[in-house]
Amino acid sequence: MVSRPSVVALDICEAGIHAVLPSAVLPAAVEYDTANRSLSIRGHRHRVEGRLFVVGAGKASGAMAESLESLLPESTVTDGVVACKGGAYTTDKIRILMAGHPVPDPRSLRATDEMLALRNKYEIGEGDTVICLLSGGGSALLSAPVEGISLADLQTLTELLLASGADISEINSVRKHLSQVKGGRLGEHFAPAAVITLIISDVIGNDLSVIASGPAYPDGTTFADALSVIDRYRLQDKAPAGVMAHLHRGAAGEVAETPKRLTNCHNYIIADLGLALETMRTKASELGLAPDIVTAAQKGETTAVARERASEIIQGKHSSHDALILGGETTPVLPEDHGTGGRNQHFVATSMLALRDFPGEWVLASLGTDGSDYLPDVAGAIADHRSTHRAGELGLDIESCLARYDSHTVLKALGRSLILTGETGTNVGDVMLYILKRQDE
Repeated sequence: MVSRPSVVALDICEAGIHAVLPSAVLPAAVEYDTANRSLSIRGHRHRVEGRLFVVGAGKASGAMAESLESLLPESTVTDGVVACKGGAYTTDKIRILMAGHPVPDPRSLRATDEMLALRNKYEIGEGDTVICLLSGGGSALLSAPVEGISLADLQTLTELLLASGADISEINSVRKHLSQVKGGRLGEHFAPAAVITLIISDVIGNDLSVIASGPAYPDGTTFADALSVIDRYRLQDKAPAGVMAHLHRGAAGEVAETPKRLTNCHNYIIADLGLALETMRTKASELGLAPDIVTAAQKGETTAVARERASEIIQGKHSSHDALILGGETTPVLPEDHGTGGRNQHFVATSMLALRDFPGEWVLASLGTDGSDYLPDVAGAIADHRSTHRAGELGLDIESCLARYDSHTVLKALGRSLILTGETGTNVGDVMLYILKRQDE
């Protein structure tokens, strides 16, 4: 049964998500001066001397395109294409195309081809401006593999990397060196036109070269770095032969490196995880709690992190606060014969066991701000101090399910433990919230 603390927890998480919706952040960040034909982003002014085009990709790109068009005078945009995972949006000039995520699909390639085709179709050049709308998820949605790499190769490699335990920086260092658009190549493609990128960040630390694989930002990684990731996670014999051959040719200097300097590109972060967490803290305070933002950089293997946080709570490390707010993105390392779930569901299911010795009542919610926890229709999960007992009554073997990374089976059977939001239209990573009531309170 859902208790009052559970409702409070969901209200707090919802407030954080609403704060980073494109409809909230674009009007605050972007202003267009019709008289002077200038675009201001966070106080930085750019003249729009020629025509204006829009491209982009990410889970928030559809909502970003819709919001951007509403801010610009009619007929300001000549044409545009963005690749989005899902949702229903209304735009005039910007075409919103659906594509595959977390693994690219044929739609990803078609959408990217249409973006690239804008340059020749309109002879985009000096004086023109290209606005690029980016958010997390763009790496899969924006896909144009280099010659010799097939979509099947890209799909296989993506699945291997996602299951390997590699973090997003490592994964993207590989993907950038197999792409015609990642690692600054999209910005290079539209040069000498100015490329102004508006970003909703889902990356810890807001590394511009990592978000959506940095399509309009100089790339600091090399082919050698990409190969080191393959080696580190022992994927040499599993990765497609074409992928390995291309990376080795690049490391030998036979293939041009990603661009290390882009004078025509300007990148701006307009929303990130920090904004969501601060809003959650404000909401928790308004509801009478004593909140603390523990970290905005939670990372590491999912099981280990969940157990570590539970241990800290039980030992009283955060005893002066009754609402703990965290954000980031843990990394599950999946066994070959794994079950169904996502990192947030696994985090919550692991915590059900890890918090058994907490002296009091607790609620934990963990979810992806995009509305998808690997499973497209599940954002995450919520559980409380009664959930483990309830699982026992139902005959659920939590430990066995966790060993197989099959958290979804447990949580679905428990009932009212899965968080279902649908596509939110944004993406700043994962948020976690503990609400704690110790016995002595």
